[in-house]
This record gives sequence, structure tokens and C-alpha cells, in this order.
Amino acid sequence: MNFCSHCGHSVRFAIPDGDDRGRFLCDACGTVHYQNPRIVAGTLPVSDGRVLLCRRAIAPRLGYWTLPAGFMENGETTSEAAARETREEACAEVDLRGLYTMISLPHIDQVYMIFRGDLRGDYAPGPESLEVALFSEAEIPWHELAFPTIERTLRHYFDDRLNDDYPLHVSDITAEDRERYLGSA
Repeated sequence: MNFCSHCGHSVRFAIPDGDDRGRFLCDACGTVHYQNPRIVAGTLPVSDGRVLLCRRAIAPRLGYWTLPAGFMENGETTSEAAARETREEACAEVDLRGLYTMISLPHIDQVYMIFRGDLRGDYAPGPESLEVALFSEAEIPWHELAFPTIERTLRHYFDDRLNDDYPLHVSDITAEDRERYLGSA
């Protein structure tokens, strides 16, 4: 950030009085520009024990498989964002069953919130998907998954399915975890 979005003057990066971390500050109007993590909301759509995945038609990770998910919009609840992303990416409707995984990625300022959902009716690729398909556990393209958050969510689901118990899973993925997963991609 170089200029204040409120008054247009130059900003500086410093720790404001009473704060504990650096922020962009405008000395002209006094605005402190807070930058906060972005929420990625999505679903784990299930039909007859199979999971609906989308092959990405956009970067990053073009051509890799993912759950339908994307950035939350202002004015939405997390569940509304998850359902909207499922409609946009998979042309699918889901009955949400509750928040299932919440994964923090502090190194890229994101928090993933994935809801379990029962797939209702048909599905088809949306504009951000090359294709969509249902996969059993044995059919999951594990080496073609787009992100470590997706792999972690799927592994929780297939483990939890054995006991028919689906608790909320809260975890973190570090920069090192991501590097091991994605390599230099």
C-alpha cells in the first residue's frame, strides 16, 4: 500500500500507539489501515458416500481437483458463501450439515471454512471448473488435488465416515506444510 484509500496521501508502515504489529498509517488523516485474513468458504458435497470435486479452470493450480470453495463476499454468512461457491463452481445445491473443517493458513492470510453437505440433484461445471465428478475414496485423485486444505478435509471425512461421527476439525497449515505439499508450484 502506497496511498491512503481515504484521503490519497502517502502512507507509512509502522506500529501504531497501543498496537503490537505493523500497519499502514496515514499521517494526513490519521487512518490506520488494518489488513485482515480472507475467508475461503466451501463445501464437502456428498452423495451416496461419494464426494463431489471440481477440476479448476482458473489459476492458481489450473487443472487440479478441489472442493467447491472460494472467497467469502461482504454481506454473506459463511454458510451462504459456501452454498454460493458450490452453485458457482459445480452448479450444485447442497443441504449443509455444519462446519466441518476450519484451517488457518497464516503465511498467506487465509482461513478455510468447509461445511459438510448433502448433494441435492444434478451438478455441472461452472465457469471456474473444467469438469466436476463424484469420487469414492478409492477414486480420489490424491496426487492431483489443488491444495493441502482439500487433502486434509478429505482425509478427515473418510476417517470420520468409518465411525459415522463428523466433529469439527480445527488446524493450521504452515508455510513449511504448504511447501512440502506444493513444492515449487
